[in-house]
Amino acid sequence: MKPILFAAVSFLIISCNNGPDQPADPGTKPDGPKPISYSVINTYPHDTSSFTEGLLFYKGELYESTGEKGQSRLMKIDLKTGKRLKSVDLDAKYFGEGIVIVNDTVYMLTYQEKVGFMFSLKDFKKIGEFSFVSPEGWGMTWNGKEIIASDGSSNLYYYQPGTFRFLRTQSITEAGGLAFNINELEYIDGYIYANQWQQPYIFKIDPSSGQIVGKIDLSELTAKVRNSHPYADVLNGIAYDDSTKKIYITGKRWPELYEVKFSQ
Repeated sequence: MKPILFAAVSFLIISCNNGPDQPADPGTKPDGPKPISYSVINTYPHDTSSFTEGLLFYKGELYESTGEKGQSRLMKIDLKTGKRLKSVDLDAKYFGEGIVIVNDTVYMLTYQEKVGFMFSLKDFKKIGEFSFVSPEGWGMTWNGKEIIASDGSSNLYYYQPGTFRFLRTQSITEAGGLAFNINELEYIDGYIYANQWQQPYIFKIDPSSGQIVGKIDLSELTAKVRNSHPYADVLNGIAYDDSTKKIYITGKRWPELYEVKFSQ
């Protein structure tokens, strides 16, 4: 999704950041996140042409957005077969990013084009556009009141649904230092779960403090997928079906989507 150089530059910028987003030194270094184990419950097919950016369930149905210019689209997916039930392509000049659905409206970010799109859920007809304050568009989720977006840094950005009016920025920390490469997002039972781009980790974030309180290490699953399927790219995509209380994960061009259970 993003050039390797960007990750390195982002890390250096974050490491050297002494601006207002730098958390104050409380005198005692906070504890690191607790390890969270996982188990794979079920395995489903996933389209290997999909460069997954956003993944979510809405009213029991699975939706996915993909990236890469000329390959970016919004899709409704059949979970059991991995086939597209409905889709719309973005113009080839756009690199699609994360999605969120609020009140039957799909919001979709683009990577560096500084524009987002709104689609009617019923027919995927474009009904509007919006801008956003972050330098880039990455992932999105919804906490029941606000849309939350990431840009690959340590920040999360909060927006008002409907208008996409910017509300505030929140810095995310891990063991007292700023996190980095926060990517695809999902809101589950009061916590924000986030992929860390180019790393096999999913963060569990307490939105009241901005602290990463748990960390899921998916190194084994990621290595298994990429060793068996060399074309598979990074882990990316977390979806929570609140009607069944089930969690699903996948990756860019992965051949499978996994129902998983986290230990906490």
